[in-house]
Amino acid sequence: MSESKKSSAFMNTPTRRQLIEGMAIAFGGMALGSAQAWARAEEEILHTAEAIHMEPVFKASRKRVYEALTDAKQFEKVVQLSAAMKTGMAPGVKPMEISREAGGAFSLFGGYVTGRQLELVASERIVQAWRAGGWDPGDYSIAKFQLVEQGAGTKIVFDHSGFPKGKAEHLAEGWRINYWEPLEKFLG
Repeated sequence: MSESKKSSAFMNTPTRRQLIEGMAIAFGGMALGSAQAWARAEEEILHTAEAIHMEPVFKASRKRVYEALTDAKQFEKVVQLSAAMKTGMAPGVKPMEISREAGGAFSLFGGYVTGRQLELVASERIVQAWRAGGWDPGDYSIAKFQLVEQGAGTKIVFDHSGFPKGKAEHLAEGWRINYWEPLEKFLG
């Protein structure tokens, strides 16, 4: 190779510093692209969801608690002890309905609470697509009852999520006065 060609080839070869700077710019551009993708993903993910977590304990076996929550005749007795009945909910507006099969419907508190049984594992777990009257059509939440043995009793690890924003306090109070307190009396 002639001296002029060697000199020309050498001058067109990037220096080590230029290679490092070029790689830094390339990786920086990739990171910027990832940051922009991350920002787009953040715009698509809502971080304002509300949820309810409760752990009431009952002096009854898991089987008995499960039966009280899934048998319409037993749950009707629980409803009769609830605050909803004491505040004037019209009894018998709509008959109590609780399917004991996954996919089946339920209708409680005179039809004010309705939904579907998503998962039923005897004496262990109940998962429901749950909605209250007054919610917009198509609005359903997920109510999950996990029955855990606690000594001679049962703890329900309860999680409720996916309900309309701003309803958490009202729903949490409703679970206490219309489910847990009357269920405790019924099982007592």
